[in-house]
Amino acid sequence: MRLRLGAAAALLALVPLALGLAGCAPAGPPGTDTTSGAGSTPVVSELSGTLNVYAAASLKETFTELAAQFQAQHPKVEVSLSFDGSSTLVTQISQGAPADVFASADTATMTKLSDAGLAQGSPVDFASNVLTLVVPPGNPANINSFADVAKPGVKLVVCAPKVPCGAASTSDAASAGLMLKPVSEELSVTGVLGKVTSGEADAGLVYVTDAKAAGAKVLSIPLDLPKPTVNHYPIAAVESSKAGQLAQGFIALVTGAQGQKVLQDAGFGAP
Repeated sequence: MRLRLGAAAALLALVPLALGLAGCAPAGPPGTDTTSGAGSTPVVSELSGTLNVYAAASLKETFTELAAQFQAQHPKVEVSLSFDGSSTLVTQISQGAPADVFASADTATMTKLSDAGLAQGSPVDFASNVLTLVVPPGNPANINSFADVAKPGVKLVVCAPKVPCGAASTSDAASAGLMLKPVSEELSVTGVLGKVTSGEADAGLVYVTDAKAAGAKVLSIPLDLPKPTVNHYPIAAVESSKAGQLAQGFIALVTGAQGQKVLQDAGFGAP
């Protein structure tokens, strides 16, 4: 609940000692503005402006929900969301795209942003994910295990190796001793899911969260690997951002209890 200025003044009138202490109060969290000086009163300011969030395609459902929550908490803020393959987003940011926050589907891609001097501070992990096989309803190619996708004639779709879901696909295939021959390599996990749900592919490798979000549009077949590849998702403010307070506020939402519940409800693992 937001504390309004009139209510704050009434409270301070009842507690005169607070007036003497206000000048020594520490800086508040994002969204507060403290004026120093003897007898000063903490002033709660409204966050306002536009926040541009660039996030991995697998975060579309959860970040759309979290953006709505953030806007509900801060009515003067507009959150603009851009979803794509993590590597594509890093390229866009490096070319000057106006991102304030970047959330990657793996550590390696975030490291590219940090190494280029484009991330503020140290990125924070906020979720993890693993891959699963998805097939169209009815499973027309009769795929029952990971090994089945390597059979001749199976139309398999995966992410391109340069994006996190593609790197995980390559790693999981190596772990299973399989040589994959996909008919298409997509630049995002949503591209893979789209090929399967449209019937253009017999099977696809996507994150378990995407399979869960797709509902009855696909059937999910676990990879059953002893050591599946786990992708950890980091988030950071972008160095060139002019909305630093908004960026830190949104990151706090994602990494806090409220954001973690949304992510875990969607099937993401702990950071």
